[in-house]
Amino acid sequence: MTEIIIQRPRRPARVVFLSVWGLLTVAVLLASREILLPFILAIVVAYVLMPAVERVETWRVPRWSAVILVYVVTVGGLYASLAAMAPRLGVEMRGLLRELPGMAATIRDEHVPAMRRWLSNLTGVSPPPTTAEGPSSPSRSLRLVPQPDGTFELDLGPGIEIHQVGEGRWKIEEPPEPEEKSFEPGKFMSDAVSKTINYVQRNTMEMIRLGRSIVTAVSRAIFIFFMTLMLAAYMMITRERIVGFFRSLVFPDARRSFDLLLARIDRGLSGVVRGQMLICVVNGVLSAIGFWIFDLKYWPILAILAAVMSLVPIFGSILSSIPIVAIALTQSLGVAVEVLLWIVGIHQIEANLLNPKIIGDQAKIHPVLVVFSLLVGEHFFGLSGALLAVPVLSIAQSLFLHFRYITFGDDAPPDSFLPPAPRYATPRPPPVGERASSSGPVSSSGPASSTGPASSGGPASEGFGPV
Repeated sequence: MTEIIIQRPRRPARVVFLSVWGLLTVAVLLASREILLPFILAIVVAYVLMPAVERVETWRVPRWSAVILVYVVTVGGLYASLAAMAPRLGVEMRGLLRELPGMAATIRDEHVPAMRRWLSNLTGVSPPPTTAEGPSSPSRSLRLVPQPDGTFELDLGPGIEIHQVGEGRWKIEEPPEPEEKSFEPGKFMSDAVSKTINYVQRNTMEMIRLGRSIVTAVSRAIFIFFMTLMLAAYMMITRERIVGFFRSLVFPDARRSFDLLLARIDRGLSGVVRGQMLICVVNGVLSAIGFWIFDLKYWPILAILAAVMSLVPIFGSILSSIPIVAIALTQSLGVAVEVLLWIVGIHQIEANLLNPKIIGDQAKIHPVLVVFSLLVGEHFFGLSGALLAVPVLSIAQSLFLHFRYITFGDDAPPDSFLPPAPRYATPRPPPVGERASSSGPVSSSGPASSTGPASSGGPASEGFGPV
């Protein structure tokens, strides 16, 4: 009978092994960063839906069935909601696009001059005189400007043209004002059709390329959608194996600390990701109720805009409030004030009631750090960087607080925060020199050997394993 001697790997060798493979992994991720979008989206989807899957599992449903059920409810609910709202949103969008030029003219011709007069009365600085065509321009008459040497310089002024009419003869005149022509719908339509036909004839290849790019973009979006759902399903089904694999890379005496780090990261991300999404839904519902009460034009579209923009902390709410209040101004000043007060009230409810209850006080990030992360993410990675900036900052903050805790011993979390013994715990290796028989199971020592299914050295401790 052959005997096997199991020895614990030496710490320096383990550090070198993990460092080399860590650097290789980072290099591969950087080289393939252009195709990482489905994986990033899958991580977000899996993290958001995992609590629902665990809740369904309590009904004695297998995990793969729970994932399918959650997908059916979530995707089906989104599709049903969009299908129900699409006709109304289409009508509202067409009306908004049709009235948008008139709204812009109303704001420019009525509200902007009123705001300038109010600022003038407040500051005592008179605004420049205006005409029907806008701010008055300098006179376009000729001027003779005396020079120090006794000569004169001819100042033509703006809008003056000089034409040579002969040898040594020049003509100075103002360009004629364009003639105002009456609007003829028939001529306008014929000109538009002929210009469109000419444009298509001249740019046939560009139109073909545009159509091809649209088809490619739609196909890629569909592919990314289904790929994201598939990857997220694999992550949720094999969650314990994935976490157990990474836990097996940690030194045995540091695995309890690793569990604490995961719990701290989960606490922060659950507030930033899950909590923020729930707050977005609440924001959209409250905005829709208020806009409907105040009879705001196109309130369904504006409520969706407020909900979507609130995904970006701080800046999103400010940016969404500008067009909403501007559209309310086209109705009346009173409606604009009511809508603005309602938006401020919603944000006060979020800050003082929803954020502490949903996100939690301990998952908060300082507003200065939030603004800094948003600016950095948008500068280097655009819109996607702005959306992922706060979750990344939350992970970085959790890492900092955890290593400060294990280094200095302060900021000790309460007992209720300590995570329970994980199901994906790996067994402690036997002491150096302990012999095990190849004809039977390898013996192990320590409390992990009696913790139940997770301690048997199954797939959870052997890596990812088959799905």
